[in-house]
Amino acid sequence: MTLDELKLRHSALLAARYSGTRSVSYDGKTVTYGTDAELAAAIGDVERRIAKLERGAGRVLRPYAVKDL
Repeated sequence: MTLDELKLRHSALLAARYSGTRSVSYDGKTVTYGTDAELAAAIGDVERRIAKLERGAGRVLRPYAVKDL
């Protein structure tokens, strides 16, 4: 899933939560969450995925040696 797709899904989830509904439609599919906690968990999951993609590959460690003179 691309970053843009995740951001669209995140917007749809937030809009549903703030409007008080538990149904979200995207990509021609409708998902109904049983509780607000399930909806909040879905939002948290999407936020973690977005953060991971925005961070990129993460830290790259390049070891090197120094010879003491």
